[in-house]
Amino acid sequence: MISQKAKYALRALVALARVESPEETRMISEIAEQQNIPKKFLEQILLDLKHHGIVASRRGKAGGYLLLRPAEHITFGEVLRIIDGPIAPLPCLSRMAYRRCQDCGSEQSCEIRRVFARVAIATREVLDRTTIADSLRAEGDDLPLDGAGLQSVSRSGGSL
Repeated sequence: MISQKAKYALRALVALARVESPEETRMISEIAEQQNIPKKFLEQILLDLKHHGIVASRRGKAGGYLLLRPAEHITFGEVLRIIDGPIAPLPCLSRMAYRRCQDCGSEQSCEIRRVFARVAIATREVLDRTTIADSLRAEGDDLPLDGAGLQSVSRSGGSL
């Protein structure tokens, strides 16, 4: 699962992407209230995103935060890696922080690694191709937004 911090970061970026003009700023207090994010926590998140070149801040009367790059060029994968670190489900599958699993005799013959390698590939595929701009578009997704389709999975013993 992604952290609450990552979820807040994505929601803040979506809020910044909704502005009328690319030069328009949003105040932290405005984003915090609109997105129901604790203001102090949001300040830390936006500072992290600023250090990574995702957002910029402006001082003064018209001050606030704005996207430094177009929303079409900011992916969910990039943001999750900034906030939460590697996306891989196993350390031996990480591109950023590869580590051999201590209890593994051979990566080539590891059945668990083979299955989770498919999970990692599919996850990266979605997260690295989905942008903040994509999240604003009203498209028919595979999963319902209300989570109704997820309940049948959890009842059958699986979990997401």
